Amino acid sequence: MMTQKTKNIVLVTGFILVVIIAYKYAIANTFQLKREYKTLQQDALVFDNMPLQLSALKQKQRYYDSLLTAYRLGESSMQNSMLGAINTFASSNQLKVVDFVQPHKIEKNNLTVSTYQFTLEGNYNAIIELIYRLEQQTKFGEIINLSFKKQKNYRTGKYYLQASVLLRSFG
Repeated sequence: MMTQKTKNIVLVTGFILVVIIAYKYAIANTFQLKREYKTLQQDALVFDNMPLQLSALKQKQRYYDSLLTAYRLGESSMQNSMLGAINTFASSNQLKVVDFVQPHKIEKNNLTVSTYQFTLEGNYNAIIELIYRLEQQTKFGEIINLSFKKQKNYRTGKYYLQASVLLRSFG
């Protein structure tokens, strides 16, 4: 026979074991389902906002198309205008345009994406100011990559800064 003390210990141990098993098979699954439910609610909110975002993007597209027609910025004219703006700024701020590569164009879903690559040489602050002007004031496109390299001119022994820029524009 078991004593009352042994019965109580077995009862408490059994209760703890039942609670652990219930948590593992029922309560933990409930918490997991609640996390999934919250994630799905957030996804549903994103999908509910899609029509608003789509209409805003279409309005922006119409606005930018009107700007392109107002300033007569065609494909070659866009490149010439950008190069002119870069050269004008570069000449007044002691920058050098080392390289300007032909744009890389991709057409996807009736949208042409042009990527312009050019290399600048000069002062860091002047380069950053030109990048700011290109992206914010002239609205040629967005800078998608900007990398700086410190180079050494072995003839003179002096160091100079080069910036490689990738600018993406939609049109």
